[in-house]
Amino acid sequence: MNIILITACPSGMATTFLAARRLEQAAERQGWKVHVEMHGEIAPLQAASAEQIANADLIVVAADHIPAPERFEDKRVFHAPIASALPDPSAFLSQAKREAPIYTAPKTAPIPVSSNTAGGKKIVAVTACPTGVAHTFMAAEALAEAGKTMGHAIRVETQGSVGAQHQLTEEEISAADIVILACDIEVDPSRFVGKRIYRTSTGSALKKPRPTIEAALAEATEEDGSQQSNDTTAKKGIKEKGVYKHLLTGVSFMLPMVVAGGLLIALSFMFGIDAFEQEGTLAAALMQIGGGTAFALMIPVLAGYIAYSIADRPGIAPGMIGGMLAANIEAGFIGGILAGFLAGYVALAVTRYVKLPSSVESLKPILIIPFVASLVTGLTMIYVIGEPVAAIMAGLTSFLASMDSTNAVLLGVLLGAMMCFDLGGPVNKAAYTFGVGLLASQTYAPMAAIMAAGMVPAIGMGIASFVARNKFSQPEREAGKASFVLGLCFISEGAIPFAAKDPLRVIPACIVGGAVTGALSMFVGAQLMAPHGGIFVLLIPNAITPALLYLGAIVAGSLITGLSYAFIKRGAAHVAVAS
Repeated sequence: MNIILITACPSGMATTFLAARRLEQAAERQGWKVHVEMHGEIAPLQAASAEQIANADLIVVAADHIPAPERFEDKRVFHAPIASALPDPSAFLSQAKREAPIYTAPKTAPIPVSSNTAGGKKIVAVTACPTGVAHTFMAAEALAEAGKTMGHAIRVETQGSVGAQHQLTEEEISAADIVILACDIEVDPSRFVGKRIYRTSTGSALKKPRPTIEAALAEATEEDGSQQSNDTTAKKGIKEKGVYKHLLTGVSFMLPMVVAGGLLIALSFMFGIDAFEQEGTLAAALMQIGGGTAFALMIPVLAGYIAYSIADRPGIAPGMIGGMLAANIEAGFIGGILAGFLAGYVALAVTRYVKLPSSVESLKPILIIPFVASLVTGLTMIYVIGEPVAAIMAGLTSFLASMDSTNAVLLGVLLGAMMCFDLGGPVNKAAYTFGVGLLASQTYAPMAAIMAAGMVPAIGMGIASFVARNKFSQPEREAGKASFVLGLCFISEGAIPFAAKDPLRVIPACIVGGAVTGALSMFVGAQLMAPHGGIFVLLIPNAITPALLYLGAIVAGSLITGLSYAFIKRGAAHVAVAS
């Protein structure tokens, strides 16, 4: 029997992937020939061809809507929500084979939004996190599912690492009753001028999607497009707005530079640690691209986009100039951060408080603001901030390079515990930013400990759900499998469903395992050239050294977290799993 399996969920992440794999395995056990069309972020789309559709005996769609339904005219099609496919895939497929009717495509393809019941509202939302990998898509899925359950029509745009996806149209924005911006970084609000806007963090939207929507309906206010309203600002904490958000905006734009530069440097080391010193060789070219160019842009980009988050476009030029000065005087990432905030707030002050005649007002954003902000930032960096911060960075770099094993282990314990403390929250991001910033100073050991420890919580939850199966319900075990895969990718947020339900047991278990992994990573002298990628960075030669000992540190911490939580977990509680 030939079948086509189609899976899709609002975020395109774990649920889509998990449902596709479980249904495929169940179909193969029955001896069916399967083609899987998975609409998600984890793997590229492999759409069914016209020939495959013509030869198919059955089309099974586990999704909210049927993608391109006109393809399946006059075929047997079984359509059901993706959540119904996970508990028992074999029974789901048997039901599909038994009940699938001959399909007639609608005249107009349905819009992939939740149906709007009587009294429901039209909601549009945008999610964005610093790395654009985990929180972005998981928060989108949580909001979409909560909105559907509450009877609202909701569309969520994700601004992730691959750019904006599921982009909102002008018509959808115009028709929306409210706009939810669940963003940890700055996004352009100009297209939502005149709409009621509610701002929150991706973490809040992920952990409390229903209260987030309820609060948005009650508290959303209109904004003028250039700044947030005072009422909205007053209700947000530092995590949603202010220093934290501006810093993470800068980090999010800097990350591609760090990743690309680090991997290129690692590739140059394939030819020998000192091979790049020979001019004209491929190793020298790779080092010039990675270390001489990509890493040189890290601090200017960090500072420039911190300033952009504060003052919009007029802040970019003075911020980058301040960041370049910080790099040139060896003030490092600390100098870059200070330059970004200084440039941003100076540019913002000029924008708000310097009044000019209307005839020259138009020159302010392209001439006056960049000039004044660059002058103030540059002189301050050279004569006030630069030298003291450079001395601090030199001392920090020297200390990290000369640490004995005891101090290295203690630093690893601290960084590992911070990475596991709030699973993507402010403490986690503080440790991550520290590690990324040190890469610009060619200090690679802390970043290795940080990534290794960040993988532990999600992997540990996967191990626990496998070892103590009798303590976990079926949906929890499925969540554990997804968590394990996400952990391998350095997406610690895979453990959030478990931590949200049982924080007093999950968080301590994660902290202990993460601290052990961080300590072991520092003890063996592991060095990591790229700040993301998880276990798959091992595929890049010399990206992680020593690779086997580093892998052993991750395994040790993950086993400690997984086995300890399996031991202390009570069997009665159920983890709330977003589908």
